[in-house]
Amino acid sequence: MFVAPDPGRLRLRTAARAVIGVSLSVGVAEAAGLPLPATILGGLTALLALFVVGDPSARRQAVTTALLPAVGAPVLALATALHALPVTRDAAFLAVVFCGVYARRWGARGQALGIFGFMMFFATQFLRAVPAQLPALYAAMAMALAVCATVRFGLWCIERRTPPPAGPAPLAARGLARHTTRQAFQVTVACGLALGAGQIVSHDRWYWAVGTAWWIFVNTAARGETLVRGFRRVVGTVAGIAVGLLVAVPLHGALVPSLALVAVCVFGIFYTAAPSYSWMMFFVTVMAGMLYGLLGVLHPGLLALRFEQTLVGALGSAFALAVVLPVTTHAVTDAWIRRALLAVRHCTAESARRLAGDELADPGPHVAELELLLGKVRVSLAPLLHPLSPLRARKERARQVLAELDECARQARGLAAVAADPDASHDARLTAACRRVETALHALLVSEATPLAAGELAAHPHHHPGAERALTHLHQLEASLASLATPLRTSPRGVFVDA
Repeated sequence: MFVAPDPGRLRLRTAARAVIGVSLSVGVAEAAGLPLPATILGGLTALLALFVVGDPSARRQAVTTALLPAVGAPVLALATALHALPVTRDAAFLAVVFCGVYARRWGARGQALGIFGFMMFFATQFLRAVPAQLPALYAAMAMALAVCATVRFGLWCIERRTPPPAGPAPLAARGLARHTTRQAFQVTVACGLALGAGQIVSHDRWYWAVGTAWWIFVNTAARGETLVRGFRRVVGTVAGIAVGLLVAVPLHGALVPSLALVAVCVFGIFYTAAPSYSWMMFFVTVMAGMLYGLLGVLHPGLLALRFEQTLVGALGSAFALAVVLPVTTHAVTDAWIRRALLAVRHCTAESARRLAGDELADPGPHVAELELLLGKVRVSLAPLLHPLSPLRARKERARQVLAELDECARQARGLAAVAADPDASHDARLTAACRRVETALHALLVSEATPLAAGELAAHPHHHPGAERALTHLHQLEASLASLATPLRTSPRGVFVDA
C-alpha cells in the first residue's frame, strides 16, 4: 500500500523538480509584489504546467508549455468578465468543459491544453477574481510559465535522458463512438449536473463539484473504470479532510508552516499520481485546505462542504456514465486484449524471421508495445479486480486473463532476447512451434491472420542452445494462449462485468 516501484527514481525526481518549480514561481510572484490571489494562481499555473504537459519528447513539451497562455489567458478574461452574470458564466463554463474534453483527440497536447483551460476557469471561481485583477493574474501566469520552462527544460530536463513512455494508439472509432467525442458529451452532462446540484448545496463553493466531475473522467475509458476512479477520489478526499481538520485548521493560515505543507503536498501529488489516485487526492485536498487558510476563509464547515461537493460531483459522473453514450468495461477490455494478442503475434513473427536469418527483423518495438497494451488491460480490468467488487467468479477469471497475458509477455520478451543473440540457431522444430502459436492466436482473435514467418525457418542438423531456448519460450507461449481460451471464449457477462 505504501511502496510502489519507481524505476530510475523517475517519480522521485519529477516530484522534487515540481517542488522547486512551484516554489520558485511563488517566490518570483511574491518578489514582484503581486497580491495573494495572483501569487496563488502563479503557483497553480506552475503545478499544472509541470503536471499535465506530457508530450513524448522535451521539444514537444516545450511547445505545449509555450501554448498554455494561448488557452489560459482568454479563459481567464472570459471567467472574470462573467463573474457577475451567473447564468451566462455557467453556460460558458460548460462550453469550456466540452471543448477541453473534445481537445483530447489531439493527443497529449490537446489534453494538456484542455485541462489548463478548465483549471483557469475553475481557479477564477476559487479566487473570486474580477476583471480589475486580470493584469496581476496575467503577470503571475507569465512569470510561472517562464520559471517552469527554465527549471524543466534548462536546469533539470529529466525528459532529455529519460523520455516519457509513449502510450499506445487509441482504439479506432468514428462519430459518437469515438472516445473523445463520447466523453465530451459525458463530461459536459456530468459537470452540468454537478454545477446545478452543487449550487443547491452551496451558492459559493459549487465549483468543487464541477472539478470533481471533470477530473474523474481524465484518463478513463469505460464505465467501471471511471466509477472506480470516482470512488478513489471520494476516499482520498475524506482522508485529506480528516488531516485538514487536524493540521490546516489549527494553523489559522500561518504563512511559513502553511507554505511548507503546501510544498509537501505538491511533492505528494506528483509522487503518488501514477500509482495511487486516492493518495494524490489526499494531497490535493490537504493543499486546498492550506490555500483556504492562507486566504483567511478556512473553517471546519468549509472542509465538510468540500466533502459534500465531492460527493455531488461523483454522483453526477455516475449518472452521466449510466445514461450518456455508455461504453461497457467488457467492450473496452476486449478491444485492448485483442490489441495485446496482435502485439504477441507480431513479436513472435519478427522473432521467427530473425531466427531464420533476417537481420532486419526486430521484435523489440512489438515487445515494448505489448507492455503498454498490458497496462491498458490492467486499467480496464481494475473495476473487476477492486477489493470491493462482489463479482467473485468474474474477478477470478479477470485475474486469470491478466496472469496468462503477463506470461505471454514474459515468453515474448524471452523469445525476442534469444532471437537477438547472434549465436542462436534454428531447426525444423521451431517451424512447427511457431505454426502452433499462430494457430492458437488465430483461434483467440477469430480473424484472418497472415501466416507467421516461421515457415521460412530451415532445418539445422544440430540442436543449438539458442534453438532450445527459443523452443522453450514458444512452448510456454503456446500453453499460455491455450489457457486464455477458456475465459476469453466465455460469454462477456461470464468474464467481465458489464459495467
